[in-house]
Amino acid sequence: MKTLALSLLIAIAAVFAVAFALQRQFPWLEYVRSAAEGGMVGALADWFAVTALFRHPMGLKIPHTAIIPRRKDQIGSALSGFVEDNFLSADVVRAKLDSVDIARKAGSWLSTPAGADRVAKEGAAVIRGAFTVLNDDDVQAVIEALVRKHLLAPPWGPPVGRLAERIFDAGHHHRLVDLLVDRAADWVAANYGTVTHVVTDRSPSWVPNFANELVGDKVYIELSKFVAAVQSDPNHQVRESIDKYLKDLARDLQYDPAMIARAESLKGQILGDPEVRDLARRTWTTIKHALLDAVNDPQSELYHRFTTGVRDFGTRLVSDDELAGKVNAWIGEAAGYAVATYRSDIAGVIEDTIARWDAEETSQKIELQVGRDLQYIRLNGTIVGALAGLVIYAIAHAIFGG
Repeated sequence: MKTLALSLLIAIAAVFAVAFALQRQFPWLEYVRSAAEGGMVGALADWFAVTALFRHPMGLKIPHTAIIPRRKDQIGSALSGFVEDNFLSADVVRAKLDSVDIARKAGSWLSTPAGADRVAKEGAAVIRGAFTVLNDDDVQAVIEALVRKHLLAPPWGPPVGRLAERIFDAGHHHRLVDLLVDRAADWVAANYGTVTHVVTDRSPSWVPNFANELVGDKVYIELSKFVAAVQSDPNHQVRESIDKYLKDLARDLQYDPAMIARAESLKGQILGDPEVRDLARRTWTTIKHALLDAVNDPQSELYHRFTTGVRDFGTRLVSDDELAGKVNAWIGEAAGYAVATYRSDIAGVIEDTIARWDAEETSQKIELQVGRDLQYIRLNGTIVGALAGLVIYAIAHAIFGG
């Protein structure tokens, strides 16, 4: 949006320059010059106004500029106070909870098989976690050491080359080549306009349109014939070239020092230190989750009894008014106490967080959120300024003459 606004300013400045230079030769350009002059003034004024919110225009420390960076802490304090006064109120929280009737809503959900099963799964996860005594960092360190020893230490090029050579010699890659050729043929058949458009775009501007269309159509026909020939002929030169390239690549991976070095470089890019640690973490996480899930048997008697108890409790919350009232009152009192006791601490998180932000970073965060709309002010200022300049000049010209 900044680029768009700046481009409009540059464009109207160019219009002003041309109109100013030629207005004596063409008197009507005086109107254009006045409009462009007003547009430039409006654009520059609104640029200054928008920029002054977030930074010093052109680095000049003009008074009352860079408002947001200078008043960052005051903004955070005001926002924190607003949240504390209007949201973190015990009466507001209790009123909301009373209107929701959490006990019956929770009971309705718990009394369903899906709700009880969800609670059972979460409870099983808590139980399993209590028996998980292995330290994740230690296990991940062992996995990382194994990966470095058995995966990173050996060179990749020769073994990959040997495997690829066996695959290419057996012709197993031909199906993949067939698939790629078929997809290429389908793409050409469905993209006549794209092919002809590429030809038209790259032709000289002086070439007539009908000539471009003839050339584009000819190129499309020849391209279609070429792809069809590759598709129908298993011994086509293109297929043989692909075979030769792949087999040469497999041999180079085994015997060419430069290619082996490139494979090692690629290995380093794919499995650098962060990637290896992430691989170890993800591997252990997968193994751990698989083992812990195996501990929990949904068909066990304990699982069945637990889910039955949860469903019975949910049914009681729905049907027993006294129990539901007690639960709602307990939730309301707990929430009200938490809000009344810790409202300042909760709201202070906002103020403290904003206070820790760098002033420039804060300005950038806010500008990213609202800056796009603010740039429309610059665009509108350019347009309104141009219209105002034109109207003012027209009125002055009508009253005072040329």
